[in-house]
Amino acid sequence: MHVADPVTVVIDPLEAHLVRAETLRVGLVVPVSGVLGLLGPCAINCAMLGAAEVNAAGGVLGRPVELVLVDGGRSPAEVAREISGLVRAGVVQAVVGTHASDVRVAVERSLSGSAPFVYTPPYEGGARKPGVYYLGEPASQQVGPGLDWLVEHRRARRWFLLGNDYVWPRLVHASARRHLRALSARIVGERLVPSGTTAMDALIEEVAAARPDAVLLNLIGSDLVAFNRAFAASGLRCARLCGALEEHGLLAVGGDTTGELYAAMGYFGSLVTEANLGLGERYARMFGPQAPSLNGHGHGCYEGVLMLAALAGRAGTLSVPAVEAVADGATVTTGRGLLTLRDRHVLQRVYVGRAEGLDFSVIASA
Repeated sequence: MHVADPVTVVIDPLEAHLVRAETLRVGLVVPVSGVLGLLGPCAINCAMLGAAEVNAAGGVLGRPVELVLVDGGRSPAEVAREISGLVRAGVVQAVVGTHASDVRVAVERSLSGSAPFVYTPPYEGGARKPGVYYLGEPASQQVGPGLDWLVEHRRARRWFLLGNDYVWPRLVHASARRHLRALSARIVGERLVPSGTTAMDALIEEVAAARPDAVLLNLIGSDLVAFNRAFAASGLRCARLCGALEEHGLLAVGGDTTGELYAAMGYFGSLVTEANLGLGERYARMFGPQAPSLNGHGHGCYEGVLMLAALAGRAGTLSVPAVEAVADGATVTTGRGLLTLRDRHVLQRVYVGRAEGLDFSVIASA
């Protein structure tokens, strides 16, 4: 596929009124600050690649896409206030985002169906709001394959659950408890900590005292990086299964060669499929060989832009009632294959990756 010239990204939303009137402006909500700030560079690149490909195919509703960047790393209230203001003012006509679920909940509430919102990372599941389309894996599906694999292949019977204290880790833990009980495994400890926690040595001691066979880690961003660094330095040895570890986080950890660091994600950059190899070539051609590595969170933004275009194309408009009427059956092809919306979300494989140095090797899928 031919890739058009690079897409304009308006860095300061206050300047978005300067963008050409004939463009279609999409609010791109990704963290460029806070504990998830390391996700920003690849997510922005992937959204730009998606928009360039959409524009090369004629744009959305005959209009070229422009991306308006909104920092999703701030407090939920700040992000929601900015997005709703941009939509009400007509500055943006739709929203694509990869960010924490507490931010998503606030944005959903503030939009109240006033503009389509495509949310791309793993999420906690539950009720899906009109006008919001979910491309990530719900909690009930995401970590199950990793739990199964570790119980079967690493005899992981004793588990410690550790995550940040907000909606996504809470509900992932609730799902994991049910799943582990069904496998006759035990939970020997559980802790939820605030984002930005720095007392990692104390957490390591708490984990060590519980003597688990494995830890389910639902820390995010820099907290996940800090814990894994402290874990490696401690000499403690047990399996770790992460629900939010991708290639950038693994690089920030310094890699891992223990064979006991795992991640459960809907996408890894190392997937060997024709679609993913082609995506990797186009990404490298657009951003160069030193660009941030493709990863699940970044790739989600590529999917989000494509899905938004597909929804608008089916509806002939971005009006939420019209989009809702035709959303089921909307399809896009991305690095992980064909995605089809059903009841406002997609069903896709979940992959279990094992860290091998600075990359992941896919060892299982479900």
